[in-house]
Amino acid sequence: MDAGTRWGAAARSRLGHALRRLDSATPPDRERALDGLRALGVGGIVLGHWLVTALVLWGDGGLRISSPLRDLPQLAPLSWVLQTLALFFLVGGYVSTLALDRARERGESERSWLLSRARRLGRPVVLVAAVWGAAAVLLAAAGVPDATLRSLVLLVLQPLWFIGVYLAATLLTPLAVAAERRVGPWAAAALVVPVAAVDLLLYGPWGAHAPAWAGFASVLPAWLFAYLLGVSWARGRLTRRLAWGLVAGGAAALAVLVLVLDYPASAVGLPGAGRSNLNPPSLFVPALAAVQTGAAVLLRGPLERLLHRPAAWAPVAAVNLGALTVFCWHLTAAAVPAFAAALVQTPVAGLTSAPEGIGWIAARLAWLPVFALVLAVLCAAFRRFEGPWRGWAASRPFRTAVGAGAAAFALAAVYLA
Repeated sequence: MDAGTRWGAAARSRLGHALRRLDSATPPDRERALDGLRALGVGGIVLGHWLVTALVLWGDGGLRISSPLRDLPQLAPLSWVLQTLALFFLVGGYVSTLALDRARERGESERSWLLSRARRLGRPVVLVAAVWGAAAVLLAAAGVPDATLRSLVLLVLQPLWFIGVYLAATLLTPLAVAAERRVGPWAAAALVVPVAAVDLLLYGPWGAHAPAWAGFASVLPAWLFAYLLGVSWARGRLTRRLAWGLVAGGAAALAVLVLVLDYPASAVGLPGAGRSNLNPPSLFVPALAAVQTGAAVLLRGPLERLLHRPAAWAPVAAVNLGALTVFCWHLTAAAVPAFAAALVQTPVAGLTSAPEGIGWIAARLAWLPVFALVLAVLCAAFRRFEGPWRGWAASRPFRTAVGAGAAAFALAAVYLA
């Protein structure tokens, strides 16, 4: 056996040992399928954003946001698979319900439980805002074009709005649990009504006279739909029969919305498009959530068995250890290489070139490992801040600096967006 073969065998042995150690360290009562669904939710959003969000270098030297879906509308069904925010809300509703139960059993007040959840969600958001607030000041001082600054700020804001909506859903957990206890899954179904009402207001006969802010009324009910289904799932009310009904009903609703009622085919918004299924969320959102929820319930058993294999469990465990950090920083991971490439003032295929044609998709796929490497570095640096800040991170100077940076980012967002 030569040296290379021995080295490879030793590396495989060490990897296998590490995987088995991680697997044995996982509590036996851990519901791995739920972690797997959360990882799928985060992974789908990350991959989707990396594939359909492009920073294009213009002739004036500025970077502007575009999307390949504008020139390749036939790829729109791909967005149905990669738009997995509903899975995150579904798992959130499930996990929060059981966590609230445990808090009540140990005598913890609802207020204390909600505050702890809010702090957990807020820490990574404040940190990414602080870092980008400082970066925005430095980039502006360095003479970076306003178009580039605006695009970078908007990219950072994209995932942060989700955290705000998810926080609102989390704070409503006691009410959601109470509503589900009274009427079961019908509590989720009732949320379709306000979403439909907003769609009718915005896109019906009176749409031309509807105020733009009216769309905000559908944001919370559209995403609470999946959250409340998660509450029902935790209570054992989402049977396989109901899951099949959700898949069939959601798929039929999607077909009617797109083919009959002329809703956009893309599950994500497109730069410059006059209408979006996501901003504000339309009936498309709960319809797609119904399909994904039904599929999650039906696949839970096979997924649980799969994730008891150490090799399958390891990446899922890694994502779940820093899911919020991954979510907050994944677009930064794509923006950093694009910004670096823009410095040479020549479009780079798949990175800062116009997203036109299948060739751009092929070039983009080649950049995904680079984005993943940058994201891994960012997560290694910032994952520790998801938990309570201790030591120097808890000091007054650090917290003051973070607050100042976050304030600078907020001002930049208002000015540039």
